[in-house]
Amino acid sequence: MLPERTDVLVVGAGPTGLAVAVTLARRGVEVTVVDRRDRPAETSRAAVVHAYTLEVLDRIGAGAPLVARGLRAPGFTVRDRDRVLLSVPFDALPSRHPYALLVSQAETEAVLTARLTALGGRVLRPYEMTGLTRDEAGATVGFAGGETVRARWVVGADGMHSTVRELAGIPFGGPADPGESFLLADVRVDSALPRDQVSLFMARQGPLVWAPLPDGVVRLVATVADAPAEPDLARFQALLDERGPARRPDRLTELLWASRFRIHHRVAGTFRAGPVLLAGDAAHVHSPAGGQGMNLGICDAVALGDTLADVRDGGPDQLLDDWAAARRPRAEEVAGFAGRLTRLATLPPAARPVRDLLLRTVSALPSARQRLALRLSGLSSRPG
Repeated sequence: MLPERTDVLVVGAGPTGLAVAVTLARRGVEVTVVDRRDRPAETSRAAVVHAYTLEVLDRIGAGAPLVARGLRAPGFTVRDRDRVLLSVPFDALPSRHPYALLVSQAETEAVLTARLTALGGRVLRPYEMTGLTRDEAGATVGFAGGETVRARWVVGADGMHSTVRELAGIPFGGPADPGESFLLADVRVDSALPRDQVSLFMARQGPLVWAPLPDGVVRLVATVADAPAEPDLARFQALLDERGPARRPDRLTELLWASRFRIHHRVAGTFRAGPVLLAGDAAHVHSPAGGQGMNLGICDAVALGDTLADVRDGGPDQLLDDWAAARRPRAEEVAGFAGRLTRLATLPPAARPVRDLLLRTVSALPSARQRLALRLSGLSSRPG
């Protein structure tokens, strides 16, 4: 049952919404989390948690239990079939987490949910938001069935098709085309590729991400022109044959689950409209190249939770404007970086030799590799 009032109403119980709620609960702020689904998703897109995100999760008590569930990857490679064009080491990162953690988003959500439960919170399901009325003192949110909740602040963490963002009238800039089409799957595969690093295969047809997960599972993500509604094992085998290793080709042995999705490169016009604040995919979406999306959302969330708690404790309302003003350029930067990686992968044949030479040159320069490692890990944006 929904409460009549709450300090903060968080709409959406993915990693972003849960991270906001955990941060608030740790600070003693009354927070209510709702989600339109009747149960948590068991399958999900994100599979990489970077070093800076793990540092942020440490601050809310969720880093260590998540690390215990994942695989530590000491590096990241960019490949063109059998050739390694670029190797990015993470083992020299200036962090207590000198690696990328390979773990399903479902596990990340489970860890955050357990942390919220330990702090006395829970997710209320299923509640579908249908209305939003704002005023100077907060907002009233309506739900299917007629219930309403009065909140001082509303956090939209409800994904790319955010109801909070739409009802708040916040523009979501981006192209009018249908967006990039992706296939993704968790598979079991006979492969000679390292089981402790993510490989990004660059191909004219589009990039293919090969990411190992615990228990011998591999996550595949690929751009495609025509994603079928129910992709089968043969479709993913064809993608590996087309873009993956050639001398020792991968052979899929089992398809655990598969899906398709579309993504634009979009950033919301503002992350704050009075008592309404946006974080995660509700505020920014982009290509999964580089594994930046969920990481950015979690960092949005913890910073927002602390800022809301500071204002609740007597800090100036301007702090929320400062949060929004700081996070939006970061989202623009990450979306641009992911877009550049995707364009590099899909260059026409005539441009590939120059691209490959550039990547091999970067790979041969330790300082350049370190800068790229800092960029991918999120540590380049670490305050102070």
